[in-house]
Amino acid sequence: MLSYCSFIYLYLLSQRIQGEQKDDSCVCKLSSSIWAFPAVRFEGVQKHLQTCEENLLQFHKKDSNVRLPKMELTLKNIKTRLTRFEYLNTNGLYNSLHLQQLTEELDEIYYTARDAHKKRPSKETNDLLKELTNARKDVENMYKKNIFNLETMKSRLRDLNNRVQTCKTIPEDFRSTCHQRIMSNISSPVVTKLNSFSKSYISGAWGREAKRDSKERYWEHSLVSGHKHGNTIRMYNSYEDFMASKNYKDEYIAPSYSHKNAVQGSGTILYDNTVFYQCYSTAEICSFNITTQASKRVQLVGAGIDNKFPFCYYSCRDWTDIDLEADQNAVWVIYATEENHGNIVVSRLDPLALNITHTWKTQLFKRSVTSTFMMCGVLYATRFVNTYQEEVFYAFDTTTGQEINTLSLPVEKVSAGIANLNYNPVDRRLYMYNDGYLLAYNTFN
Repeated sequence: MLSYCSFIYLYLLSQRIQGEQKDDSCVCKLSSSIWAFPAVRFEGVQKHLQTCEENLLQFHKKDSNVRLPKMELTLKNIKTRLTRFEYLNTNGLYNSLHLQQLTEELDEIYYTARDAHKKRPSKETNDLLKELTNARKDVENMYKKNIFNLETMKSRLRDLNNRVQTCKTIPEDFRSTCHQRIMSNISSPVVTKLNSFSKSYISGAWGREAKRDSKERYWEHSLVSGHKHGNTIRMYNSYEDFMASKNYKDEYIAPSYSHKNAVQGSGTILYDNTVFYQCYSTAEICSFNITTQASKRVQLVGAGIDNKFPFCYYSCRDWTDIDLEADQNAVWVIYATEENHGNIVVSRLDPLALNITHTWKTQLFKRSVTSTFMMCGVLYATRFVNTYQEEVFYAFDTTTGQEINTLSLPVEKVSAGIANLNYNPVDRRLYMYNDGYLLAYNTFN
């Protein structure tokens, strides 16, 4: 703060005094009367300075009392709080090992695109090869610059992979039967019936033989071992027999619930007289031909099982990690992987050879939906609204790679939980296993 004397000194310095030469000296005449010192103004400035200083002290004290504790709380135990994110470094997106895995995935997509271009050259495949070449260069730059945040690149590769999968050969008659790809409406239930085993069997699946030009048959499969395992499928040769729960035949898929070929989960489907399902306690798909009694299996690489990625949304439905669906000319398997961050992966199966021909990766978190089904190569997902209503809210078109999040198609039900939902291309109906009740719906494009 300025003292009184200091202020006077500065005040004098600010004035200019006229002088004259006398005997080798400069003589100035001073008259203090011309500098009446502004004492009143000085006191006013001094008060302002004091007030300013007090305000600053109060602000600093107040700010310290309020903000510093918050800052200390934020920083407290930061190492402990960041421990749960350590997987990003050890198992996730930010290390050189995963950069190498990304490179291998990119190479695989590139070779697939190259093969598709050789078989069916088009502008799309040519553009894809160019984009994949650019992606390779970007990955090389990531190596050089030691940048390991791979999230953006993973998303980019997912989109490129989906486009490549679409370019791979899919029978033309499969696409032609789906002139209008996106569903527009779902009826109220046209069938409502309790399963023929017991009301206590709340998990299972049911439907109609899904292959076109096949004999009309209905099937029913309930999980009778802790709502987890099963080894039989009940077959009906007519709709009337099914509704009356008579004249059925129980086909044994495996000798017991714990056999390696037993069924796990409620994601079962019947296509071309063959049952497709998740094999007992493994990330494998099994097929069982009812006529020949022959079984096959194929590994589903990376698929989460044992309630790692079940259908959830409102409440998780145990043992729904893997869902089998049937369409016009294919069997589909819906699951999730760690590599795709728990988001849904869709693979197309050759039903005869039982091998995976195509795989698409979506951005839909599997635990955020209650069920899925396939219709005309389009994946649909539902979510819980209330005990008596679901909503179809999402679609992923495997032909275009387009994801739609704006659907709002209501689906009535009689209970809260859904164990299975599948579409039948023969009668264009949806079949739901709803906490032991069997429901069917008409669909409209």
